[in-house]
Amino acid sequence: MNDIKISVLGSEGVGKSALIVRFLTRRFIGEYASSSECIYRKRVSVEGRQVNLELHDPCSQPCEGQSTLNDQILWADGFIVVYDISDYASFITAKAVVHLIREIHLGAAKRDGDSLVFLVGNKQDLCHMREVRREEAQRLAAESRCHFYELSAAEQHQEVVLIFSKMVQNASLGGKAKERRRRPSGSKSVVKLINNVFGKRRKSV
Repeated sequence: MNDIKISVLGSEGVGKSALIVRFLTRRFIGEYASSSECIYRKRVSVEGRQVNLELHDPCSQPCEGQSTLNDQILWADGFIVVYDISDYASFITAKAVVHLIREIHLGAAKRDGDSLVFLVGNKQDLCHMREVRREEAQRLAAESRCHFYELSAAEQHQEVVLIFSKMVQNASLGGKAKERRRRPSGSKSVVKLINNVFGKRRKSV
């Protein structure tokens, strides 16, 4: 059974955890300040084959033992890079992350240079507060050979599922037998229960 590892990256408060939990449970949570990184696991079916999916959700705040961004990039098979359309600074961070992914993957001979990267503009429900023009994000995606999506994790469950499903399918099709890579240093070895997410203190959006 193949393993597919996906890292969800971006600035604090852009909705990384909200996207993951929306995909896994259909429920929407408000953004919260996570004090520990974690890996969610889910078994999915791709063209009749069972695949173990691992989703890495990094700390949204600096924390002891947190893996570096380079570790997270080297660990993952695919990347969902998230920004908030109402926060231009988060887009600048997303752009830097996309460029770093390309630099690391193109510079590592053992990895596929054309890695899977999805650029996702979240919080489309805050369109009246938009700071990032859709055309600018599309241009970045085209230049960086990324897939581009814009949505609202709060309002569009099906679109969130579509993004993760496409990522899993693409990673599965492009994934040959790879050496098993370690999880990002500092992440917990036990599976974090989804219910723990809802017990955390939530930060107002």
